Amino acid sequence: MNLALLLARVAAQDPERPAVLHGERLLWRYGQWAGRCARLAGGLRRLGLATGERIALVLHNHPAYLELMWGAWWAGLAIVPINAKLHAREVAWIVGHSGARLCLVDADTGAGLDAGCPLLAIDDAGYHALFEAEPLPITARDGADLAWLFYTSGTTGRPKGVMLGHRQLLTMGLCYFADVDPIAPEDASTYAAPMSHGAGLYAVPHVIAGARHLVPASGGVDAAELFELARRCGPLSLFAAPTIVKRLVDHAQAHGLDGEGLKTIVYGGAPMYAADIERALQQLGPRFVQIYGQGESPMTISALSRRHLADAAHPRRAQRLASVGVAHSAVELRIADEAGRPLPAGTPGEVLVRGDTVMAGYWQDAEASAATLQDGWLRTGDVGELDADGFLTLRDRSKDVIISGGSNIYPREVEEVLLRDPAVAEVSVIGAPDEQWGEVVVAFVVPRPDAACDPAALDALCRSRIARFKRPRHYRLLPQLPKNHYGKVLKTELRRLWAGGG
Repeated sequence: MNLALLLARVAAQDPERPAVLHGERLLWRYGQWAGRCARLAGGLRRLGLATGERIALVLHNHPAYLELMWGAWWAGLAIVPINAKLHAREVAWIVGHSGARLCLVDADTGAGLDAGCPLLAIDDAGYHALFEAEPLPITARDGADLAWLFYTSGTTGRPKGVMLGHRQLLTMGLCYFADVDPIAPEDASTYAAPMSHGAGLYAVPHVIAGARHLVPASGGVDAAELFELARRCGPLSLFAAPTIVKRLVDHAQAHGLDGEGLKTIVYGGAPMYAADIERALQQLGPRFVQIYGQGESPMTISALSRRHLADAAHPRRAQRLASVGVAHSAVELRIADEAGRPLPAGTPGEVLVRGDTVMAGYWQDAEASAATLQDGWLRTGDVGELDADGFLTLRDRSKDVIISGGSNIYPREVEEVLLRDPAVAEVSVIGAPDEQWGEVVVAFVVPRPDAACDPAALDALCRSRIARFKRPRHYRLLPQLPKNHYGKVLKTELRRLWAGGG
């Protein structure tokens, strides 16, 4: 099974169907796109790349990303997608560790990059010359063959290379239809979030459906641009981290927009607090779906459907809104203790998942693979609990749980309460060492513009909603929270800030 067959299938049936747009401009129809990928595959072969070898993509969002993904698969190669915002040293380490034979870059990412392998810029004549090759037939691949070698964000130590084969990505794509959203040919998958991450993977289900693929002219998240594209080119669907959703909602509120032309916003990658999704639903309506996944099981652990999000009359709406939904159709979920034994509903434990979306292991790291994949289960390192209806609520990463006086405190529970204060824009909670209690709760708070956060008022809010031992003992106000390139808060940086007297 080669994913390139999905593109060839649509191109054969309907070669004139619109396929790839750059902004509002149509670049390629499906027949043209498939033809370019076949010639690109021939050009990559002409460079000496053999079946099973890897190429690294260090690119900002650009239509070339789509032809490189499908052209590489067409040639039987695997892709190493690398976030374009990483430092050149980080990029070089990933390229070297992956053994990539070729690194595709743009003008920005290629500057000063010593990757240890040939660089080829997508705006250079050498890249365009690849398309002069004879079209290559699709290379036969097994479903287990490597297709996508994704490196984790590496917030604690070196990143690890997650090995995903054609079968995992195909299963992920089919789960989109079953659990996230139906796709029609007139829909457009919109790549505003980095294509090196989940946004790029959602190209798979949209190719299956023969839908359009739209890369904004800005190549990123510009709220005004996205709302205008939705109005002129919709229906648009996009994947967005919660920070992006907040930006879109803020823009819509400021300009009186209701989301015309937006079909679906799939959000995930970090917690979306209940107050934020309530505000998003009020402003833009039932256009949202939440997914929970990891690089090790991409986009496919659980999903909270638009139906569940929109069901305002459900007696457990508040609990469901705070959850990440139910297991995807292709996976099985378990909440387990430290030994991997299943725990009953309502009991917190580690989230385990198994199924055809789970990675084969970590590239060249047998020890980490054995620690993470046990008895067929992926140990996610996340703490959560299942209710009697199968809805999964995440508490925190296991390493972020605060143990104070022998009691477990889940930072997210505290953060949810603090965000109810209208003066609070963002908050992140950590545990700080304490001689008496072992750890105490510390809250780092970002006030809203022109608002003043009062620690006494925040403390009163916490005492009114959660047990006294869970409330923060200390507050620190910050202009912004430290985050990685995917928008996740770096709690390791907050711990360092606290230890340094911040």
